[in-house]
Amino acid sequence: MLLTLDMGNTNIKIGVFKGKNLLLESRIATDRSKMEDQYAVEMLDILRLYNLNVSEFEGAIISSVVPPLNVTIRRAVEKVTGMSPMIVGPGTKTGVDIRIDNPAQLGADLLVGAVAAITQYGVPCIIWDLGTATTVSVVDKDGVFRGGAIIAGVDVSIESLVSQASQLPRISLEAPERVIGTNTVESMQSGVVYGTASMIDGMCERIESELGYPASVVITGGLGREIAPHCRHKVAFNDSLILSGLNIIYEKNKKLK
Repeated sequence: MLLTLDMGNTNIKIGVFKGKNLLLESRIATDRSKMEDQYAVEMLDILRLYNLNVSEFEGAIISSVVPPLNVTIRRAVEKVTGMSPMIVGPGTKTGVDIRIDNPAQLGADLLVGAVAAITQYGVPCIIWDLGTATTVSVVDKDGVFRGGAIIAGVDVSIESLVSQASQLPRISLEAPERVIGTNTVESMQSGVVYGTASMIDGMCERIESELGYPASVVITGGLGREIAPHCRHKVAFNDSLILSGLNIIYEKNKKLK
């Protein structure tokens, strides 16, 4: 089995693969105050919940956008699996040609998501990751990573709006029946869900115009589940995209370890 971890600013997504089969997918909160033993205990609890035997792990791999936690998580994984995990970074073989101003600045999660999207959906492709930040990655018809865009995440936008406007309440992320809201909650939900879906549609049109041809569109991230069905553009929702990318990258690199 392979343990995969995608560490973001809000949560750490955990996946366990046996070959290409994803046996479990779960999340734990990203917390810089936690010690390695605390993370290890949380991982073990999840593995036990799914009746998985830690002795069956053959490897582990991590992608991270929270560098201060890398050592802590690495040590936690070592305690759980008994082996040092591979960490996606400079020198990791991905098979993707990156042509941006400074390839070293490319977030590991964006690179891993691109690897999975290319493998599963082909090229060209546009990858949306709706997390703490909403990110867009563009891979052209030649399989070249061209760049993308970064936008304030859905939850971040809601939190900012509620904190700055005293009369606006906290809302659940779900689509109202109508785009034209008839009360405050419906109006906010419409703005968040239909507004984000419209942004995705509009940005995809602009990206495809710039590329000069249409592209497959993939949406990942937990918040994408509610947004994707309301896009008018044809999109595929894949919440385990980055975990699958980690599995692919591990296979590419395990002979080099």
